[in-house]
This record gives sequence, structure tokens and C-alpha cells, in this order.
Amino acid sequence: MNLLDILSPSAIKVPLENTDKKAVVFELVDLLAESGKIRNPEELKRIVWEREQQRTTGIGEGLAIPHGKSSSSDQLVMAIGKPAEPIDFDAIDKRPVRLVVLLVSPPEKTADHIQALGKISRMMSDPATRLAAYNAETVDDLFELFEQVERV
Repeated sequence: MNLLDILSPSAIKVPLENTDKKAVVFELVDLLAESGKIRNPEELKRIVWEREQQRTTGIGEGLAIPHGKSSSSDQLVMAIGKPAEPIDFDAIDKRPVRLVVLLVSPPEKTADHIQALGKISRMMSDPATRLAAYNAETVDDLFELFEQVERV
């Protein structure tokens, strides 16, 4: 799986406008809607937020990967947001989040969904990549980082 197949610059926001967990998740859903990647943002907000309340998607090391399955999209899609300042995301390591990656897939794409989650996690487990993402100042910086990682 190539993450560039599910990510475009129109679905990246640097910096995010919001500063709390729920508003950031909703801002990323709206970004997907504005870029034409999903149909029903209100339904998707409900689904992703319900999932988030069951168990935090703040996986540690400054990264959160909220996700959900919804018929709002016919394919796997991703949005990325970098908060202006790190935010509390109830992360498992209790540290604030510096990058939020929203992943959405249709209900029948479970294998692709899991594969994408794993790929994002592996990519961000590299300290140099993680630091580059956290230091990105523009949408182009962040998208180019994903391009570089996917070229390897």
C-alpha cells in the first residue's frame, strides 16, 4: 500500500485551527468533506468520535490516528493535521499530540484499513521521520515528507 494513494495536499492542514481533541477530529473530517473525499461529514464525525470515546487513538510519541469505517466514502481516505501547539489527546503515554492522522474507510475495506493503520504507525515509529513531521511548517513540507518516505 502506498499512502500517497489515499492522501492529497488538499487533505492536509498546517496548522490546525482548533486546540481540543474533539474539535480537531471534526476539523479533519470537514477537511475531507471540503476536498470531496467523503459525502456525509456529520455521520462520519459521529462514527469517529464514538470510536475515540471507546479507546483513545493517541498512540504515543506525539501521534494520534483517529479512524472509522463509514459508507461516507467509497475508498480509503486520509487527512492529516498538525496542531499549532501540541494538544492533549488522552494519549497512552500521557504526552501531548503533535500530529493527527485521520483514516476513514468503507465498512467492507477492513484489510486495507488495518494495512494503512500499520503503515502510518511504522512510518511514524522512525524518530527522524517523526521529527520531520512535527517540524513541518507547511502543507507542502508534510506532503513532501510522505512522498520521500513512500519513494524508499
